[in-house]
Amino acid sequence: MREQKNIFYNIDWITVGLYLALVLIGWLNIYASLHNDEHKALFDFSQFYGKQMIWIGCALVLILIVLSIDIKFFPTFSYYIYGVVVVMLVAVLIFGNATQGHKSWFLIGGFKLQPSEFAKFATALVIAKYLSTLNIKMQDIRTKIIAVVLLALPAGLIVLQGDAGSTLVYSAFVFVLYREGLSGNVLIIGLALIVLFFLALLVNQFVIIGILAGITLLLFIYIRKRRRELFTLFGTFILVAGFVFSVNFGYNHILQPHQRNRIEVLIDKNADPRGIGYNVNQSMIAIGSGGFFGKGYLQATQTKFNFVPAQSTDFIFCTVGEEWGFLGGALVVILYVWLFIRIIMMAERQRSAYARIYGYGVASILLFHFAINVAMTIGLAPVVGIPLPFISYGGSSLWAFTLLLFVFVKQDANRLLLL
Repeated sequence: MREQKNIFYNIDWITVGLYLALVLIGWLNIYASLHNDEHKALFDFSQFYGKQMIWIGCALVLILIVLSIDIKFFPTFSYYIYGVVVVMLVAVLIFGNATQGHKSWFLIGGFKLQPSEFAKFATALVIAKYLSTLNIKMQDIRTKIIAVVLLALPAGLIVLQGDAGSTLVYSAFVFVLYREGLSGNVLIIGLALIVLFFLALLVNQFVIIGILAGITLLLFIYIRKRRRELFTLFGTFILVAGFVFSVNFGYNHILQPHQRNRIEVLIDKNADPRGIGYNVNQSMIAIGSGGFFGKGYLQATQTKFNFVPAQSTDFIFCTVGEEWGFLGGALVVILYVWLFIRIIMMAERQRSAYARIYGYGVASILLFHFAINVAMTIGLAPVVGIPLPFISYGGSSLWAFTLLLFVFVKQDANRLLLL
C-alpha cells in the first residue's frame, strides 16, 4: 500500500477550492456590507471584516492542524469530544455571557466562543461512531432510541440557551439515519406534521378534523375487513386529531413571543412591516432591488445604509443579492450545491462506515444551514438566526464549519487506511 507522502496527499482539491471560494465570497460581502466613507481600510480590525480576516487566518491554521492529525484520532476520541462539548454546553448555561436573550457564549477577552456551533461537529462524530459500531443496525428499536438520545442531549441544552435556530439543525440528522436504514415513513410523517401545523394556524381546527374524518371513513370502507389495519387507521386518526387540537395551545403557551412573531411573518409577509415583519421585508427589498445583474460591488444602498438588520451575519445573502443580483446569487447557490454533491459523492466512496456516516452528517448540517438561511432571507422560512456556512461573519461558526468539513476531507484522503 502506498504511504502518505505529506498532509496534502490525495486531498480532494475540488472540495478545498469550493471552500476557499465561499470563504472569499463571504469576506468580500462582509466588507461590502460595512463599507462606507468612514470604514474603507481593508485592515481595520475594529470592524467585522477586519476581524473576519483574523478568523479566516486562524481557520487556515486549523485546516493544517486537522490534516496533520493521525487519521484514527477522531474515530478513537469521538465519544470524548462529544462529552467535552456537552460539558461546555452545560457550563455556558452557568458561566456564559447573555446576549440578545441567548446565553450561548463564553466571553474570553474580546472574543466570544459559542459552544453550540462546535456541538454540531461533535454530534456528527458521535453519531458516526455509534452507528458504525459492529452489530449496530438502524432497524433495531434500541439503536433508534440511543441515536435519538445522542441527538437530543445537545439539542436540549441548546434550547435552554434560548437558541431555537441551532436546535433545529439537529433535525437534519434524520437524513443520516435514513441513509443508514431508517424507514422513509419517518420523513413522510415529519413533513406531514409540519404541513398540519401550519394548516392548524390558518384553518379552523374543526374543518381540518372534519376532512381527516372523511378521509378516515373512506379508508374504513376500503379496509373494513382487515381488523389489524382498522386499529392502525383509527389510532392514527386519534393521534393526528390530538396533534391538530394541540397546535393552538403549543403556539400560544410554549413558543416565545418572538418565535410566534416570526411564524406570523412567514404566513403573512405584510404583517406589521415596520415591526415584526421589518427584517424579512427589508431583506426581500434588498435582494429584489439587485435585479438580474446587481447594483455593482460596494454600490448597495439597502445594506450600506443599515436598512437590513444583521446584514453581515444572518442576512449576509441580502448583500449578495443586492450587489451581485440574480446572477451572483445563482453563482453562490451553484457553489453550495456543487459542494453538497461533492461531499455526498465522497461519502459514498468511503470504505469505512464511520467515514461514510460522518460524511452524510457533514452534508446534512451544511445543507440545512444553507437552505434555511437563504429561505429566511427571501421570506420562505421563519427567521431563526442561523449563519450561512463559510460566508456569514463569526469566528465560532467559521471554525466549526471548517473543522466539520476538513475532518471529512482528511478521512477521504486516507480512505484506504481508515477501515
